[in-house]
Amino acid sequence: MNFITLSIFDVALSAVLLAVNAGLSTALRLGLARRVLIAAIRMVVQLILMGLVLRILFAQASPWLTSLTALVMVLFAGREVIARQKRRLDGWWSYGIGTTAMLFAGTIVTVFALTTQIRPDPWYDARLALPLLGMILGNTMTGVALGLDRLLTNAADNRAAIEARLALGHDRTEALRPTVREALRTGLIPTVNSMSAIGLVFIPGMMTGQILAGVEPMEAVKYQLLIMFLIAGGTAFGVLGAVLGGAQRLTDARHRLRLDRLSAPER
Repeated sequence: MNFITLSIFDVALSAVLLAVNAGLSTALRLGLARRVLIAAIRMVVQLILMGLVLRILFAQASPWLTSLTALVMVLFAGREVIARQKRRLDGWWSYGIGTTAMLFAGTIVTVFALTTQIRPDPWYDARLALPLLGMILGNTMTGVALGLDRLLTNAADNRAAIEARLALGHDRTEALRPTVREALRTGLIPTVNSMSAIGLVFIPGMMTGQILAGVEPMEAVKYQLLIMFLIAGGTAFGVLGAVLGGAQRLTDARHRLRLDRLSAPER
């Protein structure tokens, strides 16, 4: 099977669908047309820049350049996590907790896969390391954003119940346990739903790309299973670290609820 190549015209033609969506948003007064167009422009610019960067990285095969690019990806993911939260922790914590959780989760899972299952030579080969990290990081980012948003919002909404448990002698772990449990569930639901529907409801992007490139379907299935297991593990690590870190920040050593460490709600 020959690899399918796309022209600029082919890509531009598909963008007509986005223009239709923007038109419908305007007609129905949804207020999303501008956001859709801005998001589309950002996507185009970011992907073109990433393509140019990857071309350089593939030619250099440098562990330092690969690591620097991976760090930049994590830092931008941390910014996206903040943008998706209605309530935020004050100061550096609003950015640091989610970013740190994603950094550790993405690094651990990516290095694990590269050194034990995929085993490229060298193991830090950017051609495999960065796309793999990107898939893990994208899903972990969604889980961390949802988990932190639910944690901080529920803590503020359920202040009376949490402080009542503290007044009855519960420590901060016990008092926040229902809130933490709900935040963890929320952060993991998208990944669980994807695993439940994959193959039956939709064929994921990586598997589709491999099949279009001529890879035998069962070989594509094995790679997709590997990716989904890595995504599930990375998301679980990231959500757990971010939610527990956020819960720790919402209380202090004297087992008090510290909602003063939250910023005002987004309007």
